[in-house]
Amino acid sequence: MSNWRTQRWLAVGLLLLVIAALIFAVLLPLVSAGLAYYDEKNDLLFRLQRQQTIAGRETQVKEQLELIKQQFLEQGYFSSSSTEALASAELQNIVKTAVADAGGQLTSTQGLPGKLTDGFFRVAVKVRMTGSTESLVGVLHTIESAVPILVVDQLDINPVRGVRNRKTNKIDSSDQLNVSFQVVSFLRSPSQ
Repeated sequence: MSNWRTQRWLAVGLLLLVIAALIFAVLLPLVSAGLAYYDEKNDLLFRLQRQQTIAGRETQVKEQLELIKQQFLEQGYFSSSSTEALASAELQNIVKTAVADAGGQLTSTQGLPGKLTDGFFRVAVKVRMTGSTESLVGVLHTIESAVPILVVDQLDINPVRGVRNRKTNKIDSSDQLNVSFQVVSFLRSPSQ
């Protein structure tokens, strides 16, 4: 009889062992896969909400971009001239006024061919002038602080040679400078 009980307990133990093996072999991977899918679903939901938030702000961003573009146009950073020739003439007039107001002497101005760079049309004028250091500072300050934006490029400064004194036979120094530079202004490209 004890043999029969032992076999019965042994059979129950083996049954429990088979059930436990099935639980660990089948049920546990299913549960862990379900948990992994649940975590992935939550991550994807978070990303979806974030993308929907970004997409919801699209109209707001477009409105802000248009406002910034409008403010940029109102600031007048670019020449308002419609052609390169008009922009060059306007630039020469600005330089002429700046040199005269600073007490310098304009030797020449020459319009240079324009270039299209990064969506903007570059209009340049080559300037030659004579004047003192103070007049040069005044001209450069006027040009650099002008609206539309003007840029000084290729600045070359040389002193004017003094004249010989007939009494002492020495060369008297001169405070005059020969100055050559380019002034650059920008036009919007025709496509903008």
